Amino acid sequence: MPGTLNRPLSCTRRLLTHRTLLAASFLVFLGACPVLQSAGLSGVQKHESRHEIDRLEDQWRDAIMKANTTQMDKLLADDYLAITASGTLQTKDQALATLRAGRMRFTTLDISDRKVRFYGTTALVTSLAVVQGSTGDGEISGNYRYTRVYVRDSQGSWKIVSFEASRIREPGERPEHK
Repeated sequence: MPGTLNRPLSCTRRLLTHRTLLAASFLVFLGACPVLQSAGLSGVQKHESRHEIDRLEDQWRDAIMKANTTQMDKLLADDYLAITASGTLQTKDQALATLRAGRMRFTTLDISDRKVRFYGTTALVTSLAVVQGSTGDGEISGNYRYTRVYVRDSQGSWKIVSFEASRIREPGERPEHK
């Protein structure tokens, strides 16, 4: 029965054609998604990038503690935008002016519980900061959680593009209203 042999061969041929089309579609999808390709950092690349971000976080801390606006200027992207613990927006120019004028002073800035995650050319850092210091608005001592976002620029340097800090309140503690 010649017709019976053609039938399984025809089904096999259709299955192979279907799988080939599916594989080709997947490859086209991957080619169209460079973010997915760059997110697949090797273990060595992640380790090196993590080390670099840790070093930049230490430089940021030193710049804040010493009011080093030159160092801070190098760390912040031109379009940097922060949300301070009081909820106000702060641009790069405003952050540098505040630091330069001495309106923000830290006597203690202990960082712990740092977590760094990578998403392609973006690094997301979350940490716990124990702070003692003051701003032009008054005392800022306490415990804070913060998120800092780095993006690798076209020259391959990591720049801080965003920052947000939130005060950790003790159970039952109410925010001060002015």
